[in-house]
Amino acid sequence: MTVRLVVVSHSEKIADGAAELAAQMAPDVVILTAGGTADGRIGTSLEKVMSALDQAAGGDGVVVVTDLGSAVMTAESALEFAGDPADVLLADAPLVEGLVAAAVAAQSGAGVEAVRLAAEAVYAHAPGGAEASTAFIAGTVTEGSVTGKGPDFTGDFELVNQAGMHARPAAKIAGGLAALNAEVTVNGVDGTAMTSLMTLAAGQGSVLHVEAWGPDAERAINYVGGLVQAGFGEP
Repeated sequence: MTVRLVVVSHSEKIADGAAELAAQMAPDVVILTAGGTADGRIGTSLEKVMSALDQAAGGDGVVVVTDLGSAVMTAESALEFAGDPADVLLADAPLVEGLVAAAVAAQSGAGVEAVRLAAEAVYAHAPGGAEASTAFIAGTVTEGSVTGKGPDFTGDFELVNQAGMHARPAAKIAGGLAALNAEVTVNGVDGTAMTSLMTLAAGQGSVLHVEAWGPDAERAINYVGGLVQAGFGEP
C-alpha cells in the first residue's frame, strides 16, 4: 500500500492529463482527480474534491496537489471535512512537476510527509527536505564510482538505457532527489527539476556528471548512480 494522491485543478482536462503523466512514472500509485466544476465548466468543486478524498482513504495517507488560487481554498475547505485530516496533506507545489515528484516518491514507498516534501522541493527547494524519508533510495553504486570527501560528492555515470534521458528517467531522478537534504546538479542543471533534466537531451552512452552538497550528498550520488546503472529499469 502506498500514499495516494489527489489532483485539484480548475480544468478537468488538466487534472486528468497531469494524472495520466504521473501514472506513467508511478503505475502502482492511486491518483484521483477533481478537476473543473460538477457541470463541466472551468472552476473548482468542493463536492468533487471531497469525493476524491473519500475515494483516496484507506492508503498510507493522502497528498493533495493543486493548481491556482481558488483550487487551494477549495482543497483547504475539503480538508476541514476530512475524516482523518492528520493523514491528508496539502502540498505547496506546481501541479505537473510537483505531482510527478510526489508520485515517484510514493511509488518508491516514501511516507506521506516525505511525499509532500518531494512535491514541494521541486518548486521551492524547501529546507524541510532533511525530514524526508530516504527508505526508497537506491542501493549503492559500483565501488569507485563515487569520489569526494566530507559533505561534497561527485559521480560520473554513463547512460545505458536505450532511450537515454527522457521523461520517465528524469522524473525518477528529480522525484528521489527532491526528498533528500542535498543540493544536486546533473551536467550543470538542477537535479530536482524534471524539465531541466529533459533539456539535457542526453542519449545512450552520454555521461551524467553529478555533483552534490549537503548532509545527504553521498546518498544523492548513490541514488542517481543506482538508477543510471540499472538503466532506470528499461531495456
